[in-house]
Amino acid sequence: MTNNTTIAPAGSGRCEMLSKVPEITLWFWIIKILCTTVGESFADWINMTLGVGLEMTAVLFTIVFAGVLIWQLSLRRYVPVVYWLTVVVVSVTGTLYTDILTDVLGVPLAVSTAVFAGVLAVVFGVWWASQRTLSIHSITSTPRELFYWLAILVTFALGTAAGDWILEVTGWGPGVSVLLPAALIIAVIIGWRLGASATLSFWLAYILTRPLGANLGDWMGFPADQQGLGLGVAVTSVIFLVAIIATVIYLTVSRADATDPDKLTKQPSWARSPWSSPKRERAMLGYFGGVAVLTAGLLIWASAQPHTTAVASEEGPASTATLAPGESATAGFPAADVSELRTISQDTLEKVKAGDQAGAVARVKDLESAWDAAQSVLKPLNPNGWAVLDGMIDAVLTEVRASSPDAVAEEDALSTLLSALSS
Repeated sequence: MTNNTTIAPAGSGRCEMLSKVPEITLWFWIIKILCTTVGESFADWINMTLGVGLEMTAVLFTIVFAGVLIWQLSLRRYVPVVYWLTVVVVSVTGTLYTDILTDVLGVPLAVSTAVFAGVLAVVFGVWWASQRTLSIHSITSTPRELFYWLAILVTFALGTAAGDWILEVTGWGPGVSVLLPAALIIAVIIGWRLGASATLSFWLAYILTRPLGANLGDWMGFPADQQGLGLGVAVTSVIFLVAIIATVIYLTVSRADATDPDKLTKQPSWARSPWSSPKRERAMLGYFGGVAVLTAGLLIWASAQPHTTAVASEEGPASTATLAPGESATAGFPAADVSELRTISQDTLEKVKAGDQAGAVARVKDLESAWDAAQSVLKPLNPNGWAVLDGMIDAVLTEVRASSPDAVAEEDALSTLLSALSS
């Protein structure tokens, strides 16, 4: 096809673009999951490793998102490199917005999940009222594309909040946490094949791929003692990034996912539901409702089982290491690293004493980031001391991030940590 636009019928008064999104094939879902994992890892690298901070990282990515989105909007057809770059950036941005609500403003994950679900419902409602369709196959005008990217942004924020909330209430490790979104996506695919609305099925699966990708990355990157595969965050990120680049290059050359008019009329049989009909779509709403009820029952059951807090599950099992009489937990550690940890802990303690809980939550995030960044250096120098401090930091994170924080318990945990860092 040589033209970049198709002209609407006479009298319509507008010019429509070619579809700006890829065909929904297996390639779409593979690269979507890959983008989710790499995007979050890259944000963590800027926020934690480079020490930019959560708020500044969010500001930077908001600016980058605006720039990339303008580039995407300026195109008149689907370009794989630009489209998937936009997905990566929007995935990071949506995740950061949720993290700010949780870590900086102290908004409970259950509340942010409900809020983002409501916002998404409003976005879809306005989109439908304005365009009379929510199908991504209809992204052929700028207003529809703007609605599309706004919905994508909110789905990433919602997927982040819902995924983290589930981990919080269940205490599942990274390996187990992959299973729920994977099972739900399979349930959505089954429902779609049995005649459920393709549009509804698409958006449900799109939301679920965010926690699936993030949990998959954690599972591969976390060390074995934290229920992971031990590949490390850096290696995992490189693996996913190489896979993304290879896939985008393939799609650019082959145009295997290009949504051209002739391709739409030759959709493969596996991509269509043999029982699709308005009546069947309405009936399948009951199926999705049943899946939702079963999921809620599973979460209620899991939350009632003995488990560690979400923070502990992220950091690994609670440490049982102890120090011998006269042994220092920081022996052999570089003075600069110890000083940084001590300064952050003292700042957090001062905010707790001043009643600034939101500030304490934000500052303790820096403690977590600094500790994670220094692990590869500190742990080999003094494994037992590192394990002792790891347990103390876990205790601090648990108390400061508690849904109903106890100032006395927070001060005790921080004072204990500061004492160990000063020994």
